Amino acid sequence: MASIPDTQVAAAEGGHLKANFREYGMLLALVVIMAFFQYMTGGVLLKPLNLTNLFLQNSYIVIMALGMLLVIVAGHIDLSVGSVAGFIGGLAGVLIVRNGFPVVPSILLCLVVGAAIGAAQGYWIAFWRIPSFIVTLAGMLVFRGLNLAMLNGESVGPFPKSFQLLSSGFVPDLLGGDGLNMTALLLGCGAAAALLWGAVRTRAKQVRYSSVEEPFAFFLLKNGVIAFAIVFITYLLATARGLPNVLITMAVLIAAYTFVTNKTTIGRRIYALGGNEKAAKLSGIKTSRLVFLVFTNMGMLAALAGLIIAARLNSATPSAGVSFELDVIAACFIGGASASGGVGRIVGAVIGAFIMGVMNNGMSIMGVGIDYQQVIKGLVLLIAVIFDVYNKNKA
Repeated sequence: MASIPDTQVAAAEGGHLKANFREYGMLLALVVIMAFFQYMTGGVLLKPLNLTNLFLQNSYIVIMALGMLLVIVAGHIDLSVGSVAGFIGGLAGVLIVRNGFPVVPSILLCLVVGAAIGAAQGYWIAFWRIPSFIVTLAGMLVFRGLNLAMLNGESVGPFPKSFQLLSSGFVPDLLGGDGLNMTALLLGCGAAAALLWGAVRTRAKQVRYSSVEEPFAFFLLKNGVIAFAIVFITYLLATARGLPNVLITMAVLIAAYTFVTNKTTIGRRIYALGGNEKAAKLSGIKTSRLVFLVFTNMGMLAALAGLIIAARLNSATPSAGVSFELDVIAACFIGGASASGGVGRIVGAVIGAFIMGVMNNGMSIMGVGIDYQQVIKGLVLLIAVIFDVYNKNKA
């Protein structure tokens, strides 16, 4: 069989890189930003304790970004997620601390209330065609006010230890490693191996149906970097207390939402809805129901984030969740979501969230004031959106 000329291979690789520049660029940007702050902080960024804090501080942003990505892909926006998260944290404080309700039923009730809030907002957006910007802006004000009224302007705490495990707990070392959490290390290696196995299996299926688009060199480099990063970060965490419970929660949710968006009918329909709602409706997709479900899901994830925030702070506070919606939306746009809908990936939103998190953490360690931090984050968001618009106009 004749081999493909090097010039054709190079042209194919160049074309693929150009078409997927945003995806590879985000991954490269995260690596570069981490390297920059690792150098500027004198190695503090990747110390196990700081890595643990990085995951704890950004877990709720990542969790809400998963839901926000679906909202944005569907062609909408949700400005209420920070207020809903704060309200649900306050509700947990009232139930568990003030009234002594059991922890597990209270958590389940809070998740149901969060989903109900998302459903209520989704109802007006989906079936009454009221713009999501208006409905969720109203929700942001309503639930911020309700949280203040519910808590009487005071913090409520502390929570029981069992509730705090949502955020501050760690996976126990069942193997009893001496100075190294072997359970954490094995879980990390297993996750990396599962990721590689899934990627190889998907590529083999593409080869079988002659639908491979990604050159092998890019496939190898991308998955190799991700697998190495998982093992390396897991090793660093294993030298300290191991894997935080919230990291396991994030990993499970990321895997679940990646599967839903990539492998299921409902995931494909959400992208079709955001790409062209009229065409989606004409093809038989029940677009109103889909929008309703997307906002219901967002409300549930905001509730989960609110519980994690309360567990991390060990109290329900009136100011919890303030401006979190900005970080969540910024994470999605930085991660490649399109402001016009129909475009975006779960992995991109997660990378975007960690780019924001590493920037926040690194600038805080360096002593950069909160004023300049806001300026820098705003500029990064603006650049990401300009880049998206530029690519669309060029196409």
